[in-house]
Amino acid sequence: MRHVAAYLLATLGGNENPAAKDIKKILESVGIEANDAQLEKVISELTGKSVNDLIAAGFGKLASMPAGGAVAVASSASAGGAAAPAAAAEEKKEEKKEESAEESDDDMGFGLFD
Repeated sequence: MRHVAAYLLATLGGNENPAAKDIKKILESVGIEANDAQLEKVISELTGKSVNDLIAAGFGKLASMPAGGAVAVASSASAGGAAAPAAAAEEKKEEKKEESAEESDDDMGFGLFD
């Protein structure tokens, strides 16, 4: 990961195709020793490719990946139509009830400076 980050820093600095020595120089400037095998792998995979195009392609892949509760809401919205807003409203009510119970128990009978 550090090699990829250094490669991105080099391209951000204006070097379209950084070489191994450029990446090593960036890593050494912050006290990290480069792993030659990993460095060569990064350079071989990224040479000749536009970093901006690779990032855009990565965002597209991340958008298709499920994340937490968003999948449940999306699937219920497609299956039930109005079921998703009702479920969201119900969750908000439950959160409010839980918060009020927690607030009364937070200080446990004594204050901060008692």
